[in-house]
Amino acid sequence: MQLNIKNETSTLRSVVLGQPGSIGAVPSLDKVFDAKSYESVLNGVYPTEEAIRKEMTAFEKVLLKYNVQVFRPWMLENCNQVFARDVAFVIDDKIINSNIIPDRKDEKEAYEFMYDMIPCNKIYNLPEEAHVEGGDVVLLNDKVFVGLYSGADYPLLKTARTNLYAFHFLKEIFPDKTFIPLELKKHNTDPRRGVLHLDCTFMPISDNKAIIYKDGFLNEKDYYSLLELFGSKNVYKLTLEEMYYMNANVFSISPSVVVSEQRFDELNDYMENQWGLTVERIPYFEISKMGGLLRCSTLPLMRENP
Repeated sequence: MQLNIKNETSTLRSVVLGQPGSIGAVPSLDKVFDAKSYESVLNGVYPTEEAIRKEMTAFEKVLLKYNVQVFRPWMLENCNQVFARDVAFVIDDKIINSNIIPDRKDEKEAYEFMYDMIPCNKIYNLPEEAHVEGGDVVLLNDKVFVGLYSGADYPLLKTARTNLYAFHFLKEIFPDKTFIPLELKKHNTDPRRGVLHLDCTFMPISDNKAIIYKDGFLNEKDYYSLLELFGSKNVYKLTLEEMYYMNANVFSISPSVVVSEQRFDELNDYMENQWGLTVERIPYFEISKMGGLLRCSTLPLMRENP
């Protein structure tokens, strides 16, 4: 298999989409991995397997409509495998095998089929101390943005998924890239007071546009640096409620086509009317109750060069 991922928006050719089957029982509060799931379990609204399957089927149909080759991980019994983005991620022609949180390590078994198709010298395993998940890695050609958390309370935060050790290790693997660290706000139980991954607060769209939530960053200067990079007129600025409902976590099939949740009316209208994009609106609201949305569900393997 040929890997090629340089950014978030070039025309997609192949992708792994997560698996909705046999997700297991609703987790207890002490077993959830993120603040949104904590809230869903607490409020008794955690999604059913049937609802998850329906939404992922809608997503797959859109991908196939645009002639994208779609792979699915093997189904593991009683294992939530919806969010493929965190298991691994591709930069250029290399795939990074993520060190995900221990509670999710079983998910990796379902991706053996993928690694069997990739040359060994293109697969990178990280040291045990290097924690990173694909949701914290956002690509913009020669730039790689990495969402991380370096506070002393890192071990106490389930929502802190990427550390400085991983950031520096990735820089060694890709010396020709410019790596930009972005410290994120974290909270274990309140999804309005922190973000799980960088793609929940920042996402490039089309060729020079972006969706950004200002208060997802620990350092305000990081927000203004992104604003300067894209230009204020090219940024859709999320409100707190839009961030909460995961408006940043859309998924681009090409520079002109974006898949988005059908309830994101203001964002979807803006992308269509102001940016001239085709917005494929699908139901994904139930899956959002588990702390992820469209980008989280995907592991892109090949895009055309920009």
